[in-house]
Amino acid sequence: MKTSIAFLLCISLFPGFSQGRVVRKDEAGFAECNVFFAGQVPPEGFTEPFHVKICQQYNKEPRFATLYSTKDKIPLYSAFKFTKSAQSGKENWLVEPQIDDPENDLHEMVCEADIGGTVANLGANQALTSDYVGSGYERGLLNPSLLNEKDFQVATYTLTNAVPLSPALSKSWHRDIGKVVEQALIPHCSKMDHLYLLAGAVPSSIQVKGKVSVPESLWLAACCDASEGWSLGLVKKTSDENSLADLTVRELEKQLLPGARLFKGNCGKGKQSQEKREAVLQAVSQIRSGEQVGTNNNEETKENGLVRTVAGIIATPFIKLLELLIYIFVELVKFVFYFLWLVVKQVVGTILGGVCSLWNEMVSYLKAISMVLISIPYDVGRVIVNIFLGFLQIVQDAMSLTYGILSIPVEFILHLAAFPYHSICAIPSVLQDMTTGIVGTFLLVIDAMATVLHGFCYLAWYILKPFVPKGSSGD
Repeated sequence: MKTSIAFLLCISLFPGFSQGRVVRKDEAGFAECNVFFAGQVPPEGFTEPFHVKICQQYNKEPRFATLYSTKDKIPLYSAFKFTKSAQSGKENWLVEPQIDDPENDLHEMVCEADIGGTVANLGANQALTSDYVGSGYERGLLNPSLLNEKDFQVATYTLTNAVPLSPALSKSWHRDIGKVVEQALIPHCSKMDHLYLLAGAVPSSIQVKGKVSVPESLWLAACCDASEGWSLGLVKKTSDENSLADLTVRELEKQLLPGARLFKGNCGKGKQSQEKREAVLQAVSQIRSGEQVGTNNNEETKENGLVRTVAGIIATPFIKLLELLIYIFVELVKFVFYFLWLVVKQVVGTILGGVCSLWNEMVSYLKAISMVLISIPYDVGRVIVNIFLGFLQIVQDAMSLTYGILSIPVEFILHLAAFPYHSICAIPSVLQDMTTGIVGTFLLVIDAMATVLHGFCYLAWYILKPFVPKGSSGD
């Protein structure tokens, strides 16, 4: 369970909270928020890896679309349609968890003040309210809340729709855009639902607290995608709160990014009504001139403003101190809630751990009992088989012993009965062997005597030979 008690409290207090979500890379354009772009095609040319597409929703309905820069921590543009002017309501600022922690299971915007420690690296890729505290800048809305009503207005109070603006510039931006849209754009577009608005900011090198980029300029692009349509661009330099320059959308695109295209087909450039565009420009010029005259003719107002400024300077330390005390109180409350959440989490974790261990032991015990019960019939059968095999072995041994006992006298009787036969049959063989031996002995004696006689004759001849006279040579 990753959501904190404070987050649950936020849900209970604001059941229709904003459900803006980060659009996945495999989704076309801005997914269900493509309806806020002419031809349902988002601007082209914004392709940096740190650009994040957000479909801002509220009560499960898309309200506007935002392209957010995680590098500059500000939105580059918000695409919306005019609904109806309304006074600003209660501000409940939200953040987008998926920008800082893509693995988080919070797939929708949540109240920043109550998010607790449920989001890893919170503020690493987006601005937080703490980045604006004590900076001298306000959270200026690109999609002004004054141009929206009801749920559409509530959805605008997200930090992914805000840029750092000085209080005067924020007031001037909202006033100018409100008047231009209501008095110049809406009256000259035949179908209000076909009026597509893009409000954006160009980041500068100046940063708030070394993190959030301050806009170099603010711009508005309008496209009336209807019969006798037109397109228009407006730019307000942040260095001059009273500036408001009009230009073509093509000229505006050149000031933004190389290859930028804000509207599909240049907002039907081939069928645009130049007469309508001139009427819009004239209305814008009248609005701009009226503001300038009002500025030149209100010297008394300036003097009163100076008095208010001095009073504001005197009261600022006390206001800042009050803000600090409120901030500390809020942090203490958050800490207490977070501490209680940790305690509850630890207790519940311990209880669940004990229950899980008890359950595992019970399962193991039941498993062992089941195995023993299952093995009893098998063991009984094996014992019966072994008893039967032992009985057969005993019978076999008894039969072998009986056969051995019975086989002894039978063999003895057979050998005894065969003795006379074998004895009588052996007499001729014995006599033959005796005769052969006697004859052989006699012949051996005769042969020995002949050999001795021959030897004596040879010896006598050898001795007497020298004494025998030799014959003549002719003999």
